[in-house]
Amino acid sequence: MRYVKKWIEVFLKSREKKKGKPESKPAFDSTEGKAEYNKACIKVVGVGGGGGNAINTMISAGLKGVEFIAANTDLQSLNSNLATTKIQLGGQLTKGLGAGAKPEIGREAAMEDTERLRKILAGADMVFVTAGMGGGTGTGAAPVISAVAREIGALTVGVVTKPFGFEGRRRMNQAIEGIDELIGAVDTLITIPNERLLAVAGESATALDAFALADNVLVNAVRGISDLVVVSGFINVDFADVKSVMQNMGKALMCTGSASGPDRAVEAARQAISSPLLEDQSIDGATGILINISGGHQLTLTEINKAASLIHEVADPDANIIFGSVIDPSLGDEVRITVIGTGCKLGEVRKPPRAEAKPETVAEGKQPPRTMRAIAPDEAEEKKNEQPASTSKVSAQEKAVEKRDSEKKNK
Repeated sequence: MRYVKKWIEVFLKSREKKKGKPESKPAFDSTEGKAEYNKACIKVVGVGGGGGNAINTMISAGLKGVEFIAANTDLQSLNSNLATTKIQLGGQLTKGLGAGAKPEIGREAAMEDTERLRKILAGADMVFVTAGMGGGTGTGAAPVISAVAREIGALTVGVVTKPFGFEGRRRMNQAIEGIDELIGAVDTLITIPNERLLAVAGESATALDAFALADNVLVNAVRGISDLVVVSGFINVDFADVKSVMQNMGKALMCTGSASGPDRAVEAARQAISSPLLEDQSIDGATGILINISGGHQLTLTEINKAASLIHEVADPDANIIFGSVIDPSLGDEVRITVIGTGCKLGEVRKPPRAEAKPETVAEGKQPPRTMRAIAPDEAEEKKNEQPASTSKVSAQEKAVEKRDSEKKNK
């Protein structure tokens, strides 16, 4: 891929020039005599119970360079949250007792505190609003908080979940209505269909396991974007680049993949573009793509090139592709890839290029990489009713012969 190869050439030339020379110093401000670093200010708002759980998971996972804010109508839940900044929504309306699974109460509660929200979000370049849709506070308050974030000029990204099937039809209907409202209040909206996570969790997973997995997916979505901007990496991305891919883009998709061992980067990329989280969207329709390739110190430029090239193959030829690489020593031999696609059209998920079959060895204690494909609900039925082309052709020929013989007999 041309842009990757060009970057590699520039990188290698710069290393050759630096051999034997002292490392160059950063530019200093002539008046104050100190270096100026303008890092983007990123704030993550967890709304309601689901958003609060996601915030706790992010903090426990050690997400760096972002400010966490918990917003809830349930005072008891809010007090137990790990976020340093907390805001009780609608204290007068709900008396700290929650929204009772009613989105209209969550909306009114957030409206009651818009001025406080504006002060808390002030100064942010980017705001993530995360929530579990379907309940009262998350569904009703998330659009209000997102609108406030956009009003202050922040790039606003919604990262929300749709309920599991076992949570009931009413909750799902409320979630769909809330998502329709939220998409008009954010720059980009990433929706995680929890039901699709069951394909990853397996039949033996408990309800607690399923919700924990949903929290982890929200974490990966936020980390996949924020790490590129705030964490010093192998290949860094400017905030302006992220903004060019995510501003005013509407619905987006998020998919991840991870693998270890031989061909780990390619396998991780293959998993990402075949993720069950893609639901009814396809990566090949994305006009803007953000790629985060993370790995340990042994991650090579060749691996980065191969993984990025595979993703590029299924993207729109004219897509604006921004990619970066973060070095995370805790990953060890594992490579983790997050792909965010924006400007997406709805459609069938394109199957990734098939790798050449070859025996693979799995290191002790490691799980072999798995490739998963999202299948549209009606696809299985279509395939079931399909007939091979050759069979259909033979049947048509037989009918023609029978008709001709019948006509001869009648004569």
